[in-house]
Amino acid sequence: MKTTFKTEKINGVDIFYREAGDKSKPTLVLLHGYPTSSHMYRNLIQSLSHKYHLIAPDYPGYGRSEQPPMAEFEYTFDNFAKIITALLNKLDIQKYSLYLMDYGAPIGFRIASASPEKIDTLIVQNGCAYEEGLEAFWDPIKAYWADRNNKEAENTLRGFHDLNGLKWQYTHNVPDQSVISPDNWEIDLRHLERPENGAIQLALFYDYQTNVPLYPSWQQYFRDYQPEMLIVYGKDDYIFPGSGAEAFKKDVKNLEFHLFDAGHFALESHGEQISAIIDDFLDRKVLSV
Repeated sequence: MKTTFKTEKINGVDIFYREAGDKSKPTLVLLHGYPTSSHMYRNLIQSLSHKYHLIAPDYPGYGRSEQPPMAEFEYTFDNFAKIITALLNKLDIQKYSLYLMDYGAPIGFRIASASPEKIDTLIVQNGCAYEEGLEAFWDPIKAYWADRNNKEAENTLRGFHDLNGLKWQYTHNVPDQSVISPDNWEIDLRHLERPENGAIQLALFYDYQTNVPLYPSWQQYFRDYQPEMLIVYGKDDYIFPGSGAEAFKKDVKNLEFHLFDAGHFALESHGEQISAIIDDFLDRKVLSV
């Protein structure tokens, strides 16, 4: 099934999204991480679109979505969740599975816990809902939370999305780095170099602290609703390590669990394996129901 590339005006902002598959089939909404875009799902969309309907939006300031000036738009996880919810409503998508990666996790868990009846399944790839998953990588971010004027912390955070930092995110702890396309960080860099985008990234690093107090409510959502959940994690990710994946076992009974010898962007090195696991999972949990 061909992928189409569309834009919708959502809450006054042009939101770009990729779409593929038959709209009458079960929908999988793909929420991307930092510092990338829906581009990270290009291969997964191709692999699954023969059986499922897929939507992959770019957040404001990411990918090909509009980047409103910071003076006119709140770059927060709460606001991103509102944008994605409004997009799904405008597209009349009322029942769906969510694929949550990195920043996609706090956005998606807000959406899922607010409307549990709309969720078919949750697929989590290197995204956090437990403090166990915030290890050493998060130390300079926590220092920035404590003091937004901490220039040492700020400079460290800026380094995560310069060219070297981007390449590191894609290749760190990947056993065979030759399978990772350099196009990934070159495309990300193109969008990150837009005027004011660096300040937007810092604002979201700072706002990430608003997610942590919500962890208990998301964990309660897991316990109360027991969503069907699939974990497909790069276990050697320095950003969201395997310990964060293990933590879901405390609360989710309907959990299928897969760790890969991969880093942060596990789809880049293990896309075929992950796609096959997702296909089997959705076939059993959604198509067969």
